[in-house]
Amino acid sequence: MTDRAGTPAEPDPPATEDAAPGAPEAPRRRHWLRWTALGVSFVVLAAAGVGWWFYRKLDGNITTDTTAESELRKYEKERPPAGTSAARNILLIGSDTRSGDGNRKYGKDVGTQRSDTTILLHLAAGKTSATAVSLPRDLMVTIPSCRKPDGTRTREQFAQFNWAFEFGGAACSIRTVEKLTGIRVDHHMVIDFRGFKKMVDAVDGVEVCLKEPVNDPDAKLKLPAGRQTLHGEQALGFVRARKSIGDGSDTERMDRQQQFLGALVNKVQSDGVLLNPTKLYPVLDAATKSLTTDPGLDSLRDLYDLARSMRAIPTEKVQFLTVPRRSYRYDANRDELVQPAASQLFKQLREDKPVAVTPGGEKKPGPDGKPDDADTPTPAATPTFTGRSAAEGVCS
Repeated sequence: MTDRAGTPAEPDPPATEDAAPGAPEAPRRRHWLRWTALGVSFVVLAAAGVGWWFYRKLDGNITTDTTAESELRKYEKERPPAGTSAARNILLIGSDTRSGDGNRKYGKDVGTQRSDTTILLHLAAGKTSATAVSLPRDLMVTIPSCRKPDGTRTREQFAQFNWAFEFGGAACSIRTVEKLTGIRVDHHMVIDFRGFKKMVDAVDGVEVCLKEPVNDPDAKLKLPAGRQTLHGEQALGFVRARKSIGDGSDTERMDRQQQFLGALVNKVQSDGVLLNPTKLYPVLDAATKSLTTDPGLDSLRDLYDLARSMRAIPTEKVQFLTVPRRSYRYDANRDELVQPAASQLFKQLREDKPVAVTPGGEKKPGPDGKPDDADTPTPAATPTFTGRSAAEGVCS
């Protein structure tokens, strides 16, 4: 074969099995690769766009409490020194506010709120353990002079603990806790009734066991006896009920709250929620919508880092206990600390030393005839207090 000038032409390349007769293979392959690259790029960009939208949405849900930060800054000299280790202390405050969507049904909004539940969460350095200490709302404490929402100030006074949040919000509660414990509070979170319900719904409920049926109109709770899974409204009633379950004491209610929160933590970890984006998003969305935090925890990245820290801690090392307390000697309807047990607990947390908890047996009655949390740990290297771990469910 010759070309048009009569010069011997190059031999034609042999046709491959996949090539169509008369169609060069290389251009076809380049054409296919171009479209594949474009398709992959589109998918990646779309996924990135959706991911960014989700991130911005969740990030925007969080309310930042700059007022507390500003107030605390004024009292920096009187606050406990910041710790030198990587341990962190977070004050978790459950607000009983009636303002906001979904909260008015629990009572009239009179423009004030109290800390229905307060927990000091200590995250040990090295992510080795998490210790959640419940502070009774009726505990008699010294509340410092605090700035009220209208700009006026309260006087320093000896009163029940949950008045601090009503007087001056998170800043007043933090200063009261720091004065009581000597522990520096690094961060705080405030969540209301609606946020709690949505969190429980996001994990598809939490299982509980009841020895007898419950009918509590005040807590809007009516349940049969036995094993059952509680969702939002019922779960809220379960942790708030006081008169209809157990002995009617706030101590018994705190123990029930600790059991429920432990079961919630256990379910989140066992169901792989933190590793599954389709499960994690509803939880984060529910948590962030009703969450108010200090500027150090007001972004999705900050909350994710906190969740990741918790994920690394085994459930048996996530511990719950109530600060050692007993009925106040001058008013059986109030509480006071039991010493030296309380001081020993606070010292362990301040120094980021282990706090061991063991299930409590029958508690001795206090002056009011109700159970007494007068733990008396032995002077061992690792003091032991009455409590429970997240590995123990409500039905344990």
